[in-house]
Amino acid sequence: HRMDLLDRLLDHDHWATDQLLDLSRKLTDAQLDQEFDIGHRTLRDTFEHVIFNIAFWTALMTEQPVDEQRDDRSVTALIDRHERTYATFATLARQYRDQQRLDDTFLDHYDARKSFGGTILHVVLHNAEHRTEALHILERLRVPDLPEVDHGLWDYELLNT
Repeated sequence: HRMDLLDRLLDHDHWATDQLLDLSRKLTDAQLDQEFDIGHRTLRDTFEHVIFNIAFWTALMTEQPVDEQRDDRSVTALIDRHERTYATFATLARQYRDQQRLDDTFLDHYDARKSFGGTILHVVLHNAEHRTEALHILERLRVPDLPEVDHGLWDYELLNT
């Protein structure tokens, strides 16, 4: 069985965001909504942005309407939405890989041509950037024992436990 880089990227990306969402279950609404001078200003808004972005780009790649329904802003609802949106995104990414369509293109919301592969990479890298902001916010909230969510540690755990 050969390593597939796309599988590695998707599996790590999903896992890493899950770790931070799960850690956030213990926080109060005041902590989730406390404003900071970084990113989307609050932890809740940062997570909402990441999850919406996954759904947004998936919808564009499949020429579907973007589902913007975000009535329930609880951490449990965010976790549920992340699971659903990421499963759809990862399935689509693997489908495009398997069909050798990563170089194929679609039109984005500005009618600009984007490749499927480039968009998949954009989503994964975008998530990583915002996880860094979320970790910074969690640290400033003095959440103890913050997890390491970088790929190197994930890879080590995968291969050595």
